[in-house]
Amino acid sequence: MNKLLPHMKKYTAFAILCPILMILEVLADVAIPYLMSKIVDIGIANRDIDYVIKIGVIMVLASILGMVFGILSAYAGARAGFGFASEIRLETFKKVQSFSFANLDNFTVSSLITRLTNDCNTIGQVTMMSLRMAIRAPFMMIFALIMSFTINASLARVFMVSIPLTAAIIALVLTKARPLFMKLQTRVDRVNAIIKENLTAIGVVKSFNRQKHEEFRFKERNDSLRDTALKAISIIIFVMPVLNLIIYGTIIAVLWFGGQQVVLGTMGSGELISFVTYITQVMMSLMMISMFFMQLLRGIASKDRILEVWNTDSEIKEIEQPITEIKNGSISFDNVSFKYPGSKEYTLKNINFEVNSGEIIGIIGSTGSSKSTLVQLIPRLYDTTEGKVKVSGIDVKEYDIEGLRDHVAFVLQKNTLFSGTIRENMQWGNEGASDDLIINALKQAQAWEFVSKYEDGLDHIVEQGGSNFSGGQRQRLTIARALMKNPNIIVLDDSTSAVDMTTDARIQQAFRDLGDVTTIIIAQRISSIQHADRILVMHEGEIESSGSHETLLEISPIYREIYESQEKGVIGE
Repeated sequence: MNKLLPHMKKYTAFAILCPILMILEVLADVAIPYLMSKIVDIGIANRDIDYVIKIGVIMVLASILGMVFGILSAYAGARAGFGFASEIRLETFKKVQSFSFANLDNFTVSSLITRLTNDCNTIGQVTMMSLRMAIRAPFMMIFALIMSFTINASLARVFMVSIPLTAAIIALVLTKARPLFMKLQTRVDRVNAIIKENLTAIGVVKSFNRQKHEEFRFKERNDSLRDTALKAISIIIFVMPVLNLIIYGTIIAVLWFGGQQVVLGTMGSGELISFVTYITQVMMSLMMISMFFMQLLRGIASKDRILEVWNTDSEIKEIEQPITEIKNGSISFDNVSFKYPGSKEYTLKNINFEVNSGEIIGIIGSTGSSKSTLVQLIPRLYDTTEGKVKVSGIDVKEYDIEGLRDHVAFVLQKNTLFSGTIRENMQWGNEGASDDLIINALKQAQAWEFVSKYEDGLDHIVEQGGSNFSGGQRQRLTIARALMKNPNIIVLDDSTSAVDMTTDARIQQAFRDLGDVTTIIIAQRISSIQHADRILVMHEGEIESSGSHETLLEISPIYREIYESQEKGVIGE
């Protein structure tokens, strides 16, 4: 908890106020049975109506004060608990944002979602319970025990049996419950995983009529979650009747022995009544403690999962006093090799090439030839295993990461737009961009031709993921967003595959007009890169050959094969 507690700082006042108010509420609750015994043993026994009214008024005031203290304590506890959870959630989200791609490969998306929602909420609930129930129950038990021994020390010995017995049962149950609560969170991860996968690919599911299959997969994981939850709940269900049995057994023993003392005149009837009330308070406090520890086990499991994220250091390390200025867009790969964390085989092997600032470079190769991995090393989405990647003649590891990525615009294979408006999406590339700058970038990316047709123009709504745009429209919008950064280097990772060849040609011409901006284009279509200054042909993680379109047709069998197969396809159409 040493790592978590500093995030309570904003809510310290509420965290301090909550237990203080809770103790005051407990004092009011404990005083009521004592006052009630006075009414019975003094007021009623002596038929003193004034005394009964006076003590009765004090009881009412004590009840009102207890209620007020309880309400205020609940409010303070909720503010502290869920405020703490919000800070934990924010810190976890920040940590995830700092992860490299290699870190993200180690956590599933569904698991991170569960940690940011379910686990953070559980920590908030446990914190609130720690400030309220974990304070109320022990103090209630202590004060009630003190009052019990004050009323009748000999009769209070009954607790010497009931309390140890109750504690032993609670300890046994907690031992059994802990692994189940750990497993429960994992089961939630698995359910979230299949929900995300299914909803993301709902179109594929429907097109293949695989609804029944997906329903079966979901049912399997959902049933597993249900069964684990039932096992955990069954333990709690077992605790309740056993603890109730102990409570009732204790009350029966007190009524038996206390009744005899009342008959002998050594104990008042009111004292016996209040003593029974204190028994209930003591035993109910033990039940509350058991419930708190049940929830605490879930909280510990959630805490461990949150700290697993926090304790994961980013694979990308930044040096002290990094370089912030990038002079030009030249790139060089010097004996670069790369393998993914945990993998024994190299994905990239002995990569050597140089790109002058302002050049347009095409990259092509068969699926799995590691084209995307190659370009992801430039903005340090991954770090090289061996060798150096240099930008403007300097190793990328010496640059400020934020500054490096500001100068390298990257359009990934998956074209992701964010919910909001077209203007808001474009301002990801330049927060203070004017409408004129945005429109210019849209024109360069050949997106203005359809954006200009919307009545609301740049204020046109973008649904989550850009689902209200076609694949080609999304690609053009993401290219425009990248151009908004005014980068030294722009990387297009198969980012024009969904646009027609005419539009593609216009986009390529727009890149030529950018001037001293280095452009790297990964493409499946040779037509997208054949006019590039140079083309790299990738094969099994290595550069098989490089040169112009005409040169590669002569020297590269792989390039020639791709070209001929695509030419046949065009002729066939």
